[in-house]
Amino acid sequence: MTFAPLTTITSKTLVLPAANIDTDQIIPARFLTVTSRDGLGEHAFHDWRYKEDGSETDHILNTDDAKQCEILVGGHNFGCGSSREHAPWSLTDYGFRVVISSEIADIFRGNSLKNGLLPIVIDKRAHEWLLDNPGADVTVDLESCEVRLPRNGGTYKFEIDEFSRHCLMQGVDEMGYLEMQADAIKAYETRHV
Repeated sequence: MTFAPLTTITSKTLVLPAANIDTDQIIPARFLTVTSRDGLGEHAFHDWRYKEDGSETDHILNTDDAKQCEILVGGHNFGCGSSREHAPWSLTDYGFRVVISSEIADIFRGNSLKNGLLPIVIDKRAHEWLLDNPGADVTVDLESCEVRLPRNGGTYKFEIDEFSRHCLMQGVDEMGYLEMQADAIKAYETRHV
């Protein structure tokens, strides 16, 4: 799978301050039967965004401004719960490229990195600043592994393994990376026949 390369993003943030947002809140289990990512953004946070009759609630995710945000700031312990690739699929299809929190569940983090979504665990002070300043223009620089906050909010480093960083910057998943190595693999096999 390929996706748009991610190097530097400057975007307004969309803030969901609740702690312990789990994967069932991100994408309810009844939407897990699909095998395509296309259209899953419509169901991201479905039970927050829609009433039982299918009409929209007044949730921030239903606003035009929200649909312009590429950076989601979640409360502490974002992405906890069961493992489901549909969670990052729904977030990227909605339009997010980055999720920032003071803690991100390991399984969600792994699924995100494999699916074009950059999960960033940030310093608690910076996280609090982001929660207190929704809609701020924030820059995420994957080349330097930095989050830059406006209005003297500071610059904060984040950690990411080098392979995931490379894949995100190239816009490929693990299979896409292997496909890019086809010539080297063929040359190796030719030499070792």
